[in-house]
Amino acid sequence: MSHGFTGTLNAQQREAATHIHGPLLILAGAGTGKTRVLTARISFMVNEGINPKNILSVTFTNKAANEMRERIKGMVRDGLGKKVVVGTFHAFCVRLLREFAEHVGYKNNFAIYSQGEQESLIKRVLQGLLVKDESLDPSMALARISKAKNAGETLGDPKENLDAAVMEKYMDEMRGLNVMDFDDLIILGVRLLEEHADVRATVQSRHHYVMVDEFQDTNSLQMRLLRALVPAPYNVCVVGDDDQSIYGWRGAEITNITEFENFFPNPHVVKLEENYRSTTPILHTANSLIKNNAGRRPKSLWSRNQGSDLVRLIATEDEKEEADMIAKDVESAHFASKQPLEDFAVLFRTNDQSRVLEQAFRQRKIAYRVVGARSFFDRREVKDILSYLSVMHNPHDDMALLRVLNTPTRGIGSATAELARERSMEKHHSIWVALCDEDFLRQIPEKARNAIRTFTTLIVKYSGPANANGTLMVDMTQALILEIGYMDHLKKAAKEPEDFTGWENGLNELFKSMLAYEERNRAGGLAGFLDEVSLNDEREEKDDIEKKKGVCLITMHASKGLEFPVVFLPGMEQGILPHKRSFDEGRVDEERRLFYVGITRAKQKLTLSHTRTRMKWGKTQSSMPSTFLKELDRKYVEELDYTKHMNETVTQEENTNFFSGLRAMLADK
Repeated sequence: MSHGFTGTLNAQQREAATHIHGPLLILAGAGTGKTRVLTARISFMVNEGINPKNILSVTFTNKAANEMRERIKGMVRDGLGKKVVVGTFHAFCVRLLREFAEHVGYKNNFAIYSQGEQESLIKRVLQGLLVKDESLDPSMALARISKAKNAGETLGDPKENLDAAVMEKYMDEMRGLNVMDFDDLIILGVRLLEEHADVRATVQSRHHYVMVDEFQDTNSLQMRLLRALVPAPYNVCVVGDDDQSIYGWRGAEITNITEFENFFPNPHVVKLEENYRSTTPILHTANSLIKNNAGRRPKSLWSRNQGSDLVRLIATEDEKEEADMIAKDVESAHFASKQPLEDFAVLFRTNDQSRVLEQAFRQRKIAYRVVGARSFFDRREVKDILSYLSVMHNPHDDMALLRVLNTPTRGIGSATAELARERSMEKHHSIWVALCDEDFLRQIPEKARNAIRTFTTLIVKYSGPANANGTLMVDMTQALILEIGYMDHLKKAAKEPEDFTGWENGLNELFKSMLAYEERNRAGGLAGFLDEVSLNDEREEKDDIEKKKGVCLITMHASKGLEFPVVFLPGMEQGILPHKRSFDEGRVDEERRLFYVGITRAKQKLTLSHTRTRMKWGKTQSSMPSTFLKELDRKYVEELDYTKHMNETVTQEENTNFFSGLRAMLADK
């Protein structure tokens, strides 16, 4: 056995990295070095003679996949790491469906719709189905369709039930447009593998060893995909932590990990419990909380780092005082100890807790960043150019086509666009087909007719190079931008010079992402790049963390996978955490896991706080401390009443710094 890359691992990590045959369940507690174990395991497998092309590693986010890819490249010998197949569930299914789309009734140049494009389509569907006084919320309709699709159910009889009629029409439109949404990628990927033995055999012959990270976040469809991918003797390794399963509300099945043996018999189980992130007080407090969840796989985190700070549990009068306390503490540590603001994070259960915290930071002129800003890929200029590229790749993508049809303005008004859309619906084909139909063109004014012909000629001209191997995407896109006069269009649209500069910078960032993609994947071409953009779930929040400076304000859900030296968890009250809805929905255990995730983000210092009153619906109402606080072992917890102390302090110096004042008081005793 080669020890070079496993020698730095602890005994449990080494056991996980070197067990490569049969089902393996790695229970990796928070901060226990699971990514290191996964990369060491892949390196060990390659050193043992396993072909890296036969290893498939599945993660949940593109960011995690990219990090894993880089680490494998750095660790696996002779450049073999590049051959390991690494990607998200969705990216894996896209590759599968591009190859075998006809088996599920699609053409292989299908487009992938974003949330915004789905909403535009569902609004169109609703317009056609609703009678005068009927209304249906588009996002609610999409949510119901998504839930039904993932459960493999219908919403009833389309002739009797409006929801069912909307779902049927929506799915017909999607198929007619040769478009899939995110749900479809997994649903059709599963159908492909389960219903087509020849495809299943082909795919299984490529991936002899399958690894899945963040396994506690998988849903029932992803488990079905995994079971179809992995035949006996089940060379499958999953890594996860049932104590960090916090996405049940969006379909994650904790039973995938707690009942793993029911899916893959007689697995080898390894627990990673040595934590390299947090101190003993933080971990002891977290362990005392999570052990109250029934049905969990027992594990207990520990650390060699004893730490010098107790966990603080602070009572405040109201949310304003709570926010002020947090802002003062950050200010004190930042100015007195020169601790960078980026070391601090405030994690909250609900978004509406953020406002009062932001006000407190602004009053003290403390820089902060709210994670979860608008995605780069949602910017106007980026969406315009990506829509052009989408139409070149697949002219039947109606949503992208309508976006660019008169951008920049070329004499094709909204009335003409609507006529083309109506024609496409009447004839059951795409808008592109309508625009190329001479019979349709004869029915519209000459100016618009000529403008449409110029537009279709432009798209045809670029479609060849766009879909050819070896075309440099940036060169082609820049030529397109020049030909359509897009920069002049932006200059005219700019109200301020900074607007144009911002748009220009946006396009430069787009070019950079194209170049980065081409360096990574020369064979992928435009189709591969568009797939990557569509699947870019790093529009999620976590990209913002690296781009912005200041204290991090972030929801507990979004904080999973992150760590900070100093963490505050405000609002530890009944109705906030556990959230009031969790009692009705039977999700109190998941709320406890969410609290556990929040606690285990902290590396050195942790402050929990709650208020006696809080403003709700415009009225001051009394608050009760969270029942979870009673479950915390107080061995390493220091309880403080901020309001009482502030009323008792005498000097201005103590007033401005509660914590240094408190330390002085304790020293006098």
